[in-house]
Amino acid sequence: MGSRSFKPRDSRLLAFYSGTSCDDHGRSLDGILRWPDDELELTHDYIQWLFPLAERSSVNPDAPILDDAVISAFRARAELRERLRAAFLRMLAFYGFRLDNSSGALAVARAANFAERSRSWLTPANHNHLRITRILKSLRLLGLEPEAAAFFRALAEIYREESAAAHPAISAATFRFWQSAAT
Repeated sequence: MGSRSFKPRDSRLLAFYSGTSCDDHGRSLDGILRWPDDELELTHDYIQWLFPLAERSSVNPDAPILDDAVISAFRARAELRERLRAAFLRMLAFYGFRLDNSSGALAVARAANFAERSRSWLTPANHNHLRITRILKSLRLLGLEPEAAAFFRALAEIYREESAAAHPAISAATFRFWQSAAT
């Protein structure tokens, strides 16, 4: 028996990540990655394209969803994973983090502007907590498990610090979602 080839149910995502097509609002991946932080914060229908999941989004029900063929394509094609990594790096910068390889192990560290950038997301019941869950899960599904693990470790450190506060910015339930998404 020959190997079975799967045709993606929704190839829009592969075309978007390949740079040959735009999302359903006419925006390219490269264009979104150039957005200023304010636009990333105030726009709510791009994150489902940057970090797709196998479940339909209630915020953007027209966004593509992952299937086995799309997941396999990302895992097989380095250029798709590199573009996903570029989206991850942009979102890290948005949250005030940076990727650090200086010790030889992949880590996510607080950037010099962390205090400023974290004001936009490190607050109770912030919508960015849901975005972070999506990012962690999507990275893991699409072949960037080390990046997801490094991001989760950085978030876990912040959660430990925050949980000692009288009014922590990250709830125990949010942290459980992050933990589940990253593993």
